[in-house]
Amino acid sequence: MATKIRLKRMGAKKVPFYRVVVADGRAPRDGRFIEEIGYYNPTKTPVEININEEKALKWLENGATPSDTVKALLKKTGVMKKFAEK
Repeated sequence: MATKIRLKRMGAKKVPFYRVVVADGRAPRDGRFIEEIGYYNPTKTPVEININEEKALKWLENGATPSDTVKALLKKTGVMKKFAEK
């Protein structure tokens, strides 16, 4: 099972809110997921990013591949730097 770390869209029309989730790569974008590891709210100023570092590092070490957007979010929060150091 190829796991991916990606965004799950929530919120109303024109007011997006995303949850950062770990899901099977074959599952739909807003479908079933394995674990929620944080959230991302681009509509607030400043942008609100909250990711549980322990859970994210655990999944990255187990082989989960982040999407491009999630990889950028992980870089902003410093999780990718910690993952590269291990």
